[in-house]
Amino acid sequence: MTPRIAVVDANVLTGMGLKTLLQSVMPGMEIGVYFSFEELMRNHPEGFVHFFANVLIVLEHQDFFMQNRRKTIVLTPTRDAEVQLSGFHCISTNVNEKTFVERLLSIHQSAHAHGHNMPPSYNKAKGLSNREIEVLSNVVKGKTNKAIADELNIALTTVITHRRNIQEKLGIKSVSALTVFAVTHGLVAMQDVFGKQ
Repeated sequence: MTPRIAVVDANVLTGMGLKTLLQSVMPGMEIGVYFSFEELMRNHPEGFVHFFANVLIVLEHQDFFMQNRRKTIVLTPTRDAEVQLSGFHCISTNVNEKTFVERLLSIHQSAHAHGHNMPPSYNKAKGLSNREIEVLSNVVKGKTNKAIADELNIALTTVITHRRNIQEKLGIKSVSALTVFAVTHGLVAMQDVFGKQ
């Protein structure tokens, strides 16, 4: 069964934009967008693994979201941690994609097994070779194809071929989504991608 995520926000642009971003960084998830709490309730909320909910909706329906606070990520317009909801994971909607992905990964690591990642055997199930894993970890660290080729002592065309094969095997095209995959599967540490946390 495909894991389901709910985006709950009355703002159509925010809801649809977040859906698009989540689909790019969390391939394989079913993302539903709901423009009201009532609409969410009509769509079997017990079946969602996460709720990305606008702060105003969370405040209006605190009982539900407090009961599901481990699954709730509050969408807030502010980056100021001092004014965000206590007891919830919060992500500002006024940040760039890299910052959003970094915060999402930080939440993932703190919420799932205290930052421990899935076992490396999962990577083999995806069919990545050791060399493809090396190339992937360098890509998400922001290295250019030429820098990767020089570091791994392989041809530039070989790096390009590995990148294409990685994207095809994982079904992931964007660097942001590759970053999420690499960090959540233990191929690279968050601090190697984003610097010290």
